Amino acid sequence: MTGIRDIAKRAGTSIATVSRALNDSGYVRADTRARIEQAMHDLQFAPNAGARLMRRGTSRVVGVLVPALDVHFFGILAHTLEQELFARDYHAIICSTAESEEREMRYISALLAQRVDGVLAVSVSSDGGPYRRLVEKGIPVVALDRALPGITDETFTSDHALGGRMMVHHLRALGHRRIAVVGAPDHSTPIQDRLRGVTEELALEDLSPVAVHLGRAHTFEVCRDLTLAMLAGGAAPTAIIGTTDIAAIGAVHAVVAQGMSVPGDVSVIGFDDLPAARYVIPPLTTVAQPLRALGRVAVARLCGLMAGQSPTEPDATDLSLRLVERGTTAPVRV
Repeated sequence: MTGIRDIAKRAGTSIATVSRALNDSGYVRADTRARIEQAMHDLQFAPNAGARLMRRGTSRVVGVLVPALDVHFFGILAHTLEQELFARDYHAIICSTAESEEREMRYISALLAQRVDGVLAVSVSSDGGPYRRLVEKGIPVVALDRALPGITDETFTSDHALGGRMMVHHLRALGHRRIAVVGAPDHSTPIQDRLRGVTEELALEDLSPVAVHLGRAHTFEVCRDLTLAMLAGGAAPTAIIGTTDIAAIGAVHAVVAQGMSVPGDVSVIGFDDLPAARYVIPPLTTVAQPLRALGRVAVARLCGLMAGQSPTEPDATDLSLRLVERGTTAPVRV
C-alpha cells in the first residue's frame, strides 16, 4: 500500500515536507507541491483525509492555460480572462504552454499544487488527457477555442468552419476562383475547421483551393515564407485566405515582395480581427470573431460552476462572426 514514505521518495523530498503538504500545516514551495502532486498521481495514491486537506476551502485562484502569450490572439484572450476574473474577486495564474503537451502537463501539476478553484483552458493536447487529473479532483474546467471532449462539455469557441465559408463567400462574390490557403499552426483544431469550411464552400461550385500551405509555428515570418514558397511554386492565386490575421499579413508582405500589389493583383483575407488588421497597409479584410465576448462568457460560466450553479446558455448573438471588409480584397481582374 502506497504511503507518505513512497511519495517522498518519488518526489525527491522529505517525509516531513510531504506531511506538511498533505495536512496544509506549513510552507511548501510551489514546485515541491507540484512534484508531490505528480508523485501521488503516478503512484495512484488513494484519496483520503490527508489528500482532501490539500484542497480544503477555496483559494480564489483560477488557472488559465493558453498556448502562447506572444501570439496576439492568445495575449488578448489571457488579458480578458484575467481582467474578468479580477473583477469577480479571483486571481489568475496564467500559464503559457508553448504548444507543448509536456509543458501543459507540468503546469497542470503546478495548478493542482496551488489548489486552484477552477481552470480556463485552450488545450494543447489532442485528447485532453492531463485535464482528467483536474476533473478527478472535482475542479471545474471550461474550454476555450479548442474543445476538450470527454473532459468537459463547457466549451466556448467560434464557428470556425462557418468562418472559412464566410471568407470564400466574400471572395467568390468578387469573382475569385483561384483561391489559395496559407496559415498556422497546422495541428490546431480551429485552423483545421476553417480549412474544412473553405474546402466545403468551394466544393459547392466544383472548385478546390489551388494550394494549401500550413506551417507548424504561428508567426509572421513562417506565414510569409509559406506564401513565398507557394507563389514560387506556380500556384498563381488571385486571392489568398490567411487562416489568421497574422497569416494574412504575412501573405500581404510576400505578395508585395514578389512585385505584385494587394488587392490589385492578389486579394488577401484573414480571420480574427486583431488590432494589427487595422494597421497593415492596406487595412486587412477579415472575419472578426468575438474574442473578448468569448472570454467574458467563459469566465461567467466557470464562476457559476465553481459556485455550484447550473449552466445557462450564453447570448448567441454576442458570439457571432462578422465580415469586416477593408482594403485588401477587390474584384478579380479580368
